[in-house]
Amino acid sequence: MKGYWIGRVDVSNPDAYQNYVKANAVPFAKYGARFLVRGGAYRVAEGEARARNVVIEFPSYQAALECWDSPEYQAAKAERDGHAVADIIIIEGYEGPQPG
Repeated sequence: MKGYWIGRVDVSNPDAYQNYVKANAVPFAKYGARFLVRGGAYRVAEGEARARNVVIEFPSYQAALECWDSPEYQAAKAERDGHAVADIIIIEGYEGPQPG
């Protein structure tokens, strides 16, 4: 099963946040990450939202976990700390039956 990071982010310091964006490229490439959603228009249909939404696909759930736990990503995350507030979940994909 593929793995995904689903993130909701409020950026308080856009200039400093760019250091995180640059730094996360290395672990994302290493673990086969692919952005499915990276910002963009959205509508809050229910509940609460943050200003920025991201969905990142990994080749497997294990790769998604390993990327998060990697020293490379943790170093990148340190660039984001203090400059953004994020809610991030790592979740396994679904390939079972679909409606219809």
